[in-house]
Amino acid sequence: MCAHLNGHPRLEPALAAAPEDEDAAGLPDLADVRGQLQARRALEVAAAGGHSLLLFGPPGTGKSMLAQRLPGVLPAMDEDEAIEAAAVASIEGRLDPRSFHRRPFRSPHHSASAAALVGGGAVPRPGEISLAHHGVLFLDELPEFDRRVLESLREPLETGTVTVSRARRRAEFPARFQLVAAMNPCPCGHLGDPRRACRCTPEQVARYRGRLSGPFLDRIDLTVEVPAIAPEVLLESPPGEPSSAVRARVAAARALQATRQGCPNARLPAGEVERHCRPDPGGETLLRQAMQRLDLSARAYHRVLRVARTLADLAGASRPGAAQVAEAIQYRRSLDSR
Repeated sequence: MCAHLNGHPRLEPALAAAPEDEDAAGLPDLADVRGQLQARRALEVAAAGGHSLLLFGPPGTGKSMLAQRLPGVLPAMDEDEAIEAAAVASIEGRLDPRSFHRRPFRSPHHSASAAALVGGGAVPRPGEISLAHHGVLFLDELPEFDRRVLESLREPLETGTVTVSRARRRAEFPARFQLVAAMNPCPCGHLGDPRRACRCTPEQVARYRGRLSGPFLDRIDLTVEVPAIAPEVLLESPPGEPSSAVRARVAAARALQATRQGCPNARLPAGEVERHCRPDPGGETLLRQAMQRLDLSARAYHRVLRVARTLADLAGASRPGAAQVAEAIQYRRSLDSR
């Protein structure tokens, strides 16, 4: 040790090992979710590419259950990510060495203020989005959040940082989180539910969904319905695929992305999307038709390409094809069309 402090010879740094199985130990398992194959697929795609995800459906269909199982299928944080997340957690006194490599999971209540979510105070302190850095931010009952609070997430979703400015001090906190949100289809929650009749008028449904702005929804990569399942189907369904199997596929897809471009597909800069996500001729034709028929924005176009690239990585394909582009477009359908 004395020789190391004097500069000769130097000791090699010892890094804590983070075996994937140990890191996921104690987390909720995806095997607990029966049925909901489309939602499970969307969860895997979101994990593989780091994409934002919106789950909507009647109460009790498993939306929160699915969201809580996302950390269990995500790969462990590498050393740099773990140090960054630990630095933010230590500011709030929340550092737990036992979960050093485990991705944080934050789930603030819908009554949370903008300061609680993005950070604030006379002496600026990190909010929930920074405490979820390199992890998952889960917003349940999404339309119940104050609209101004949700609008404050738009910039961090794009940049991965948030700046908190006060009269005497200004601070910038990291906020590279993965957004997962859940909502009911209407105020009573039973629009489209075969088990119970919906009591809402079309005006009430439109007003409820109108609490979410178009620019905010445009930043969500995957929107998927979690429908009600008949009790007999639920009882007869076998246990779902365990998190360990899904995590292996996610890790393989993430490794491909790290080798190809050095970051998950969801974080690809706009200038790199055309280079790494360009589909084959069949996919290009389908995407061109979808752009015209669905009137997709430029942001939505890039997000479709990123999701299609993730689907191709999961399939082991060199380029997104028509099948991957079609599935990515399906995830971009607006709430109004469902």
